[in-house]
Amino acid sequence: MQAMDKLSVMRAFCRVVELKSFSKAADDLHVSAALLSRSIKQLEHSLGCVLLARTTRSMALTAHGALYYAEAQRLLAEFGAVEETLKRGVGAVEGRLRVNAPLSFGLVVLSPLLPKFRIAYPSLEIDLTLEDRTIDMIEGGFDVSIRVAAAMPDSNLIARIMGSMRQGLFAAPGYLSAEGRPQTPNDLKGHRLLSFSTAAHARKWVLLRSQEQTEFRFEPQLSVNNSLFLRDQLIAGEGIGALPSFISDPAVVAGALEPVLLAYRLPAPKIFAITAARLSSDAKTRAFLDFLQPALDDGESGANAPI
Repeated sequence: MQAMDKLSVMRAFCRVVELKSFSKAADDLHVSAALLSRSIKQLEHSLGCVLLARTTRSMALTAHGALYYAEAQRLLAEFGAVEETLKRGVGAVEGRLRVNAPLSFGLVVLSPLLPKFRIAYPSLEIDLTLEDRTIDMIEGGFDVSIRVAAAMPDSNLIARIMGSMRQGLFAAPGYLSAEGRPQTPNDLKGHRLLSFSTAAHARKWVLLRSQEQTEFRFEPQLSVNNSLFLRDQLIAGEGIGALPSFISDPAVVAGALEPVLLAYRLPAPKIFAITAARLSSDAKTRAFLDFLQPALDDGESGANAPI
């Protein structure tokens, strides 16, 4: 007898005992009396003992039956409590939410947004891991992974586009005054060029202008795997490099950086929120993504703001 069958028969057995009648229990359970009687006999056979002593006129619990009924009542009550807890929890934004995101994106974009989310959902515990390398979110036990990429590879994960990330080339005003301001991609030759080592453009910048596309390949004088460190090196006058708008905007407003080749732009990668299929409808995951998307879409975070 299968586990789910046993659970159904356990409930049916308890109704027979409580109503003291197979026919009444069958009516209550919307099954035939013959099916119910056969199911109880199969239960007895699987247990190797008689639970109900039956005659043509009466029915009584055996000692084994009384013990089985007491334990069945306890197990059914516990199972019902678990079901109710899960039903309540499906729509409740509580528990622990594990999020993985790139380091710079987390520090600059998520950090100012997270307190607002915490105020909205005070019962939620958040475990945020920031690192730039791509990790296996299932193996790592994460509910959500934020990734910035041109496209997501095919997988069994659910990818939700949260926004896009504008990018451009930047350098310090002092560097440009001393070394000259490039007017065309070809003018980049001879300049000190810095790169973000884990980006798709670590050694090749694809520069777009209207329908024109220019590929500029280079060997960086400095390659680093963190865009905040790269920004600081550019501000220090170390050369020219590519930055996302959420990193470059404050430095440009402060006058610490200037756009280079303003007529050109780099391809804009997308901001993806990755979840496992089984977690895509989870209440806390859904609440986090629904909170985050408007902030990324309307540029509140600077992630989608123009350069």
